[in-house]
Amino acid sequence: MSKDFPLPDGLPVPEDDGAADHLQGLMMCDVSLTATNDTIVNLQELPHRTVLYVYPLTGRPDKDIIPDGWEDVPGARGCTPESRGFQSRYEELRGSGIRRVFGLSTQSIEYQREVRDRLHLPFEMLSDAEWELTDELDLPTFSIEGDEYLKRLTLIVSEGRIEHVFYPIFPPDEHANEVLEWIRNNPR
Repeated sequence: MSKDFPLPDGLPVPEDDGAADHLQGLMMCDVSLTATNDTIVNLQELPHRTVLYVYPLTGRPDKDIIPDGWEDVPGARGCTPESRGFQSRYEELRGSGIRRVFGLSTQSIEYQREVRDRLHLPFEMLSDAEWELTDELDLPTFSIEGDEYLKRLTLIVSEGRIEHVFYPIFPPDEHANEVLEWIRNNPR
């Protein structure tokens, strides 16, 4: 659990609604997204064993962008603690055969860059602001206050194919541990 960004007690737990069942085993689509280091990442060409964790929205201390009712949506809260978890487990993931780690949301690349820099993340973030990947893979979403957001999930991509899907994810601040355990139990 992240001590810097603790999750409040009593958050609603997401249930598996089957919205990600179709992803396991799919080939990654030919979509290129901008990373926070200004490189273009073709998701079909991800290196062997890449972690792609998908989340709805990261808040900022200097802006109030979190919609009313956010904490009432199962699985919505916890994007910063989840990123902190991957930050703390990054070297162990790399030592267990993970070549790349990316965080992904539909927030702008500028927003993603601010998050990466503010949190001092050792990996890049990707922006799907045009909803290309979301639409191509039919990723699960939810709506609040008339806006649509990605549901939290993680893909393990290996040789261009989605090898494993984590969905739903709860609690997000402990998810990197779950991914690391799966990687260690499923070596390649």
